[in-house]
Amino acid sequence: MTTTAKNPNPPVLPLPAGAARIGVLAGAVLVITGTMMPWTWTSAYPGDLTVYGYPAELQVVTLVGALLTALFTLSGYSLRGLKWLTPAAKNAPVRLIALGTVGTVGYAMGSIAAELGGVVNLEPGAWISGIGGLIALVAALGLPTEVADEHPDPTLWQRLRTATKAPEAKRSAKELPAWVEIIVIAASFAIGLYVFAYGIAAEAELFIGTLIATCFGAAAISKSGLLARLNHLTAKHRNVTMASAIVAAACFPFTQSDDTYALIGANILIFTTVALGLNIVVGLAGLLDLGYVAFLGVGAYAAALVSGAPTSSIGVQFPFWAAVLTGAGASLIFGVLIGAPTLRLRGDYLAIVTLGFGEIFRITMLNLNGNTGPDVTNGSNGIPNIPDLEFLGFNFGESHDLGGFTLGRPSNYFFLMLLVLVFVVLVFQRSGNSRIGRAWVAIREDETAATAMGINGFRVKLIAFALGATLAGVAGTVQAHLQSTVTPEQYQFANTVPPNSAFLLAAVILGGMGTISGPLIGAALLYLIPKKLEFLEELQLLLFGLALVLLMRFRPEGLVANKRAKLQFHETDQLDVPEQRLPENTVGATKAGA
Repeated sequence: MTTTAKNPNPPVLPLPAGAARIGVLAGAVLVITGTMMPWTWTSAYPGDLTVYGYPAELQVVTLVGALLTALFTLSGYSLRGLKWLTPAAKNAPVRLIALGTVGTVGYAMGSIAAELGGVVNLEPGAWISGIGGLIALVAALGLPTEVADEHPDPTLWQRLRTATKAPEAKRSAKELPAWVEIIVIAASFAIGLYVFAYGIAAEAELFIGTLIATCFGAAAISKSGLLARLNHLTAKHRNVTMASAIVAAACFPFTQSDDTYALIGANILIFTTVALGLNIVVGLAGLLDLGYVAFLGVGAYAAALVSGAPTSSIGVQFPFWAAVLTGAGASLIFGVLIGAPTLRLRGDYLAIVTLGFGEIFRITMLNLNGNTGPDVTNGSNGIPNIPDLEFLGFNFGESHDLGGFTLGRPSNYFFLMLLVLVFVVLVFQRSGNSRIGRAWVAIREDETAATAMGINGFRVKLIAFALGATLAGVAGTVQAHLQSTVTPEQYQFANTVPPNSAFLLAAVILGGMGTISGPLIGAALLYLIPKKLEFLEELQLLLFGLALVLLMRFRPEGLVANKRAKLQFHETDQLDVPEQRLPENTVGATKAGA
């Protein structure tokens, strides 16, 4: 007599699967209906939420969340044309996106009540969307739990499912034509550009609501397996991916009507460039550097001194290419001088020494003021009035017309930093795939074993330290001219305003160490979010710490993790698949395939 094993992970709420799906759809319809109605009676709240017939501001974000909830739910019925939405899991994405929709509606209702003075200011549309979101979430919690819901790697779930099918069903899935895959990659970057441009131009209330929806939406897409498929396509078409990313980034200034947002974009590119340089030191070579922002400062001060600024103690003005070489060379020299005596240390000892170097640099720049030391850096006043760069007759401080668009000073520096970032990405990619890059990885994993295999650990680490410092110096050159002022306070270990060493290290860890796209995404988020949440003041660091704790709990490998990190952090998850929820021959077939 055969007995059916009880599901060890039943749904949170005891609802029939069919009823749960109908409930999610009904709740999504209510949310959509509510977004077409007023949420408040006055336009005093940021964004006019008083109109009938179409959504605005936070209502648009809520509408997108409700539509995604409905689509993921319909995909669970295996409808033709929608099955591709959930290649790995069908129910977990519904729960996540429903939770994000409720979070967005709840935040909107709460902020309206707080801003306008009570829930009496909420119109029926807000209540309908709120109730609909709760119905969708409660029903989503009643959906059955799948193995793929718990498993972080959709490819393993697909392998387990294939092992249980008939031999004729084991054929690989039909791949899309190459031109369709290229369109998918381009469309993905276009959507990413739209979301980023929408968020960067949003006011604080709209930005927070967009951030909530985006975080849960990204988690739902990842759980569904769509992100894994996109990663497969980008790995298959690397050149197309690189070109699409560059084109999407280059289009950003044309989406903004205010130079303020273009300036934020240029600073984000500086931050991401420095984070990618730190990723060589931390992500590839495994050297914990807590004073890396000092190399950015060395490059910035070196470029400022030769920029022709009125307060420069040198009194010379180098051309653009010479200023870049000066900043990069100064950072390279300091990297070698600091690394040579300290890189024989390991672990915490190296981290303490680099932290000390970062503080020594800042204090030294303060003391070179003519009173406590030679008059070189003008002390706490720094070097102001740094003139704009000029290259081949193109002045980066002047506005230029291009295709009917007027590009101001921040946009000019944005394009310059985009070129610098492309250069740094190529350096990172080439060095990471080279012989020296493999030596860095070997040192990172086990320095003793790498040394036993003939790798000169000190030489390899010094190269990583010097290369990372050089890239930071290049970014510092552009930063000095973009901000037109260089002061010691810009290069602290920790501060609420990036870039600083703590935020740089967090960007690398948050994004995913050893990857290219990881630090880029992490740095962009860690610069944009504090910039948009400046009104929170001291609470910024508290929320930042809480976010890091949650990230380390639910995704310790980072937002974009390499295969090694996935295996390291999820090894037990991949091995301990519950056998009682699989057919009898699955485990044997899986072990045989392994």
